[in-house]
Amino acid sequence: MLNISKNKSISKEVDLNKYSSFQRLKRKKDYNIFNKFLLAFFLLIIIIMFLPWTQNVKGKGFVTALSPDQRPQTIQSPIPGRIEKWYVKEGDFVKKGDTILYISEIKNEYQDPNLLERTREQRDAKKASTVSYKEKQKALEQQIIALQQEQKNKISQAKNKQIQLDLKYENDSIYLVALENNVQIAKIQYDRAKTLQEEGLKAVKDVEEKKIKWQDSKAKYIAQQNKLNITQNDIRNAELEVFKINATYLDKLSKLRGEIHSVESVIQDTKAQVSKLENQANNYEIRRSQHYITAPQDGIVNRAIRVGIGEAFKEGEQLVSILPVNYDIAVETFVSPIDLPLIHEGGDVRIQFEGWPVLFFSGWPNTSYGTFAGKVVTIESFMSENGKFRVLVIPDETEKEWPKNIKIGTGANTVSLLNDVPIWYELWRQLNGFPADYYTPKASKGKSSKKEKK
Repeated sequence: MLNISKNKSISKEVDLNKYSSFQRLKRKKDYNIFNKFLLAFFLLIIIIMFLPWTQNVKGKGFVTALSPDQRPQTIQSPIPGRIEKWYVKEGDFVKKGDTILYISEIKNEYQDPNLLERTREQRDAKKASTVSYKEKQKALEQQIIALQQEQKNKISQAKNKQIQLDLKYENDSIYLVALENNVQIAKIQYDRAKTLQEEGLKAVKDVEEKKIKWQDSKAKYIAQQNKLNITQNDIRNAELEVFKINATYLDKLSKLRGEIHSVESVIQDTKAQVSKLENQANNYEIRRSQHYITAPQDGIVNRAIRVGIGEAFKEGEQLVSILPVNYDIAVETFVSPIDLPLIHEGGDVRIQFEGWPVLFFSGWPNTSYGTFAGKVVTIESFMSENGKFRVLVIPDETEKEWPKNIKIGTGANTVSLLNDVPIWYELWRQLNGFPADYYTPKASKGKSSKKEKK
């Protein structure tokens, strides 16, 4: 039938033209059109294979605020307490310093309503006692001055007496020398009179008179010598009196100085107690102000975490969540560790926000619809809990503005744009499971950056 055997052809025996199937097979015009179509399709495939394709790294994240102080935050209570009254409800706008709720104390040591006033009274009493102790210290210092002056006078008086005794001793010493001379003269006269009496030239009466005179001079000499010894003892006693006066007043002054030191110690201790009470009063005043939970910045009350009146909580527990009004929007996305070397600060990113219609071609971002442009501003150096690295993306000011009514927390799919390669290369890479080409961005004069392939 196919005219490939050595037997007779069937076409000679049977008229094949009367069959529609064979008639369709003999339409050469249709064959030519089909062949041209296949050729054109093949050429088109070849051309497409050489078209540029943008390599990319996909990530998934959510919308956030660029600055940490602009992100949603929870307000905690610095002290334990009990909720007494709410001043706002969820969705209310509050300004910085507005009261959100009022809490009361649950600790026994702070429940006295007059605790602050009583503490201040104790502080004032201690301050008054400090003044009294200072006055006592001044009085003791005046006593010391008086005793020092009295000591000076007593010592001066004792030294004057000592000088007088020294002069008296000097006079007595001179008089003693004169008496000693008189004794010697009387002795010579007595001896001469005795000799003359033995020779018969003097009467016994004269000898006895000379003897009496000699003995009288001798007695006067001994009396004066005793008097001189007494004066010498008085001088020694005067010297001892000076030492005694110094010791007596030194003891008195030491006691007064000891009392002054004791008063100073009491004053310093009282000052420490005053400082402690002042600190307590300030702490109580600050603690009283913390009974009113206020807004740290302008924002909207997002959610009340503790809601019941009379509900108790510990310090540091979250009470309410607040969303700042003014914030710079950004996208927080996460990429795999294998793709991290391909992400660079300032790199281009296309973002698809959940809830916004989009028609996106990852390889041809310029032909996509509904995506928004961004720039990489921060790359986290440490791996997050989900095993990926965090990347922060901000709006590209040179491209279309991001949606106005987008909310923080909205999901976002990101595509980081990398190198431009032919489609055939990308297919070959995908089939072999190779990663995208590593590159380093190279700054250019224009708004964008050229990427140098390595």
